[in-house]
Amino acid sequence: MLARQKTFLQLQKPSIFSLVTKYKQDFLQQNPKAELLNLSIGDTTQPLSAFVTAAIQSAAARLGTKEGYVGYGCESGQSELKEKIAERIYQGKIRWDEITISDGAKGDIARLQTFFGPRVSIAVENPTYPSYIDGSIAVGVRNITILPNKEGLSDFTKAPNADLFYLCMPNNPTGKVWQRQDLCNLVDFARENRIIIIYDAAYSQFIRDSLVPKTIYAIEGADRVAIEVQSFSKIAGFTGLRLGWCVIPHALKYRDGVPISADWHRLLSAHFNGASNVVQAGGIAALSDQGWKEVHSDIDFYLKNSAILKKALQDVGFEVHGGENAPYLWVNSKAASSWPLFHKLLQKAHILTIPGEGFGSGGSGFLRFSAFSKRSSIEMAAERLQRLC
Repeated sequence: MLARQKTFLQLQKPSIFSLVTKYKQDFLQQNPKAELLNLSIGDTTQPLSAFVTAAIQSAAARLGTKEGYVGYGCESGQSELKEKIAERIYQGKIRWDEITISDGAKGDIARLQTFFGPRVSIAVENPTYPSYIDGSIAVGVRNITILPNKEGLSDFTKAPNADLFYLCMPNNPTGKVWQRQDLCNLVDFARENRIIIIYDAAYSQFIRDSLVPKTIYAIEGADRVAIEVQSFSKIAGFTGLRLGWCVIPHALKYRDGVPISADWHRLLSAHFNGASNVVQAGGIAALSDQGWKEVHSDIDFYLKNSAILKKALQDVGFEVHGGENAPYLWVNSKAASSWPLFHKLLQKAHILTIPGEGFGSGGSGFLRFSAFSKRSSIEMAAERLQRLC
């Protein structure tokens, strides 16, 4: 019998999301009649847009005909979808053949961790989305630098020898965004030190500040040092459908001058059979003029939720970050640990959140609130916060 891999012994057990789910289940078992307001998970609640739904239904129906049935597609995705992404999201900054379609940003992050292997050194923000660290540890990465915070930004200059730097922007969990000059400084630093930026832009379409770039490729030279992953999950409500993409520009090369994209495509051919044909039809519809208008209506809905929740929290005296360009609110609990406030909100107000400690030591004392909820739940949470605080 095989011995257990030692890398899994290093993972936090359970994950913060599993732990919060257990607290939720225990609470509901003890309080079966309670109306729990789940503001913890970043899962969309609005139904799919009518235009996208029709496209998915049509694609599924075609599979039921002799003329319309198709089996495996290209593992890197349909050309039409990649062309739509290149046009709609990157507006010519990225070529369609630099894009590969996937089952979501999280899957791409995991494949990139397998792709780069265990011998790389990585740098991550603090706090950070746990998958960047957990997935790296799982494949055997040992050299991990947790970056210190400097004036609200992670000080990437403290990791000049890193091979990879993971950056989520807009940030999960804090909801913060980096200004253009901050990203310019990062790209320059990466070029000088031969670092590859893994840029997770899953929430990019929530950015409303015209001065904040929605893609790393808005920065000159980023195509030489950055890989970007994005997702339809939060853009179009595909959390259960699973569809995303990864950009590896042709200009991004190994030190010997060989394009990285060639090896990436080789890995995909071994590890992935391609995203669902039906779901890709939905992605194409979401990026059309009509679909884009409809899905952005839902993004506006969640940002309105953020505004309502942020005002309610500030009105009762909390320091709140994020919310304007992201669907997450980062709330200072006014204590060294956020767990007491987490339990108070759960038991007294029946509001479920995520303790910031689950995102690293930099999250100690903070709670993450998600705006992915029904409007009635957000308004009810605001009322309960006022009564409790």
